[in-house]
Amino acid sequence: MTTLHSDLARVLVTEEEIQSYVTRLAAQISKDYANVERLYVVGVLKGAFIFLADLARQLTIPHVVDFIAVSSYGSTTYSGAVRFVMDLREPIDGEHVLIVEDIVDTGNTLHYLHDNFQGRQPASLRTCSFTQKKNDQLNVSVDYLGIEIPDVWVVGYGLDYADKHRTLPYIAELKREAYEK
Repeated sequence: MTTLHSDLARVLVTEEEIQSYVTRLAAQISKDYANVERLYVVGVLKGAFIFLADLARQLTIPHVVDFIAVSSYGSTTYSGAVRFVMDLREPIDGEHVLIVEDIVDTGNTLHYLHDNFQGRQPASLRTCSFTQKKNDQLNVSVDYLGIEIPDVWVVGYGLDYADKHRTLPYIAELKREAYEK
């Protein structure tokens, strides 16, 4: 039994469940891209780095990994405006690109990235997110999704609150009093 930090309400996705979802996603992505020369996998920092590392190790197709960093949050609040903090190292024109996110919350970040990357003339462009919050107002669809989760503040497996709990091996709900201090 996992002992939870006092900030956490409950575990939503266990370590074992995470690995099962990652295996399923990697198999589907590998199948879908089996006939391409290589897949250009783009992780959105900081949150996606753990998921992307697990996913990339299980891909059975040629691929390269790159990272971008965008910001739409302060340390604890959502600002709504998305901006690049770090861009890709190489151009993606003619590449088969997969954007990898940790979570789709409002969909604004992924929508922004999809539009921005589409303008860079990739051969194909798809999206992958480990989690997506249940939200009828999402303005984006995810091509490869691990799991839909409740619309609560979550941490672990790359997800954080004020840079806390990011490296937990599971995904947990953060107690309301932890972020309403």
